[in-house]
Amino acid sequence: MDPSVITSGAAAVSHDLSVWGLFMAADVVVKAVMLMLFVASIWCWAVIFEKIVKLRRLNAQAADFEESFWSGGSLEKLYEDVGKQPSDPMAATFAAGMREWRHASERAMGSAGIKAGLQQRVERVMAVTIGREMARAERYMSFLATVGSTAPFIGLFGTVWGIMSSFTSIAASNNTSLAVVAPGIAEALFATALGLVAAIPAVVAYNKFSTDLGRYADRLDAFSSEFSSILSRYLEERA
Repeated sequence: MDPSVITSGAAAVSHDLSVWGLFMAADVVVKAVMLMLFVASIWCWAVIFEKIVKLRRLNAQAADFEESFWSGGSLEKLYEDVGKQPSDPMAATFAAGMREWRHASERAMGSAGIKAGLQQRVERVMAVTIGREMARAERYMSFLATVGSTAPFIGLFGTVWGIMSSFTSIAASNNTSLAVVAPGIAEALFATALGLVAAIPAVVAYNKFSTDLGRYADRLDAFSSEFSSILSRYLEERA
């Protein structure tokens, strides 16, 4: 039997093809790519779990507040219960509108023009509050989008670099046996696999959370419009 075949076969057997072995045997640049993708994947999952918990909490708090709001009780009493700095975005929207209403309603009673201005100010304050609260709720969404769009290409870069290094080593050793080529290519392809592992959950989560946050924003806008209509009817009654 050809001694070179025996040698190459022994090298293939002794080569560690486990995940850790592929990482340790990879080129420095490929290792850096793998570490980057691994950290990005861990961070993505942290963001995903945070968003799941946050959206559940926001929807539960919104349901509780809507129940209190439509219970028929006094809006002034509800405002006092909510407090000046509520943590719930819907309650914060209500508090911002009520705060503007209480500050300007007394001066608005004597003039129709002032009343119209009051209505616009209340709506504008609530719109600003909704925008600020949604910006907080959407935190790290851009990170998910970035990882989802760039991770496959970063992994592909690691793969291309690893294959180039493997071919360079093959040319230097003058041995084109599959047993010699396969480990280096496996190390390189592992970078692409990590890129997909990071990107796929990020893309799925981004699409899911974008839809859920859009629905929540519509819920806040609907509440703002309903509350504005209530204040408008109250102004007309006091005209």
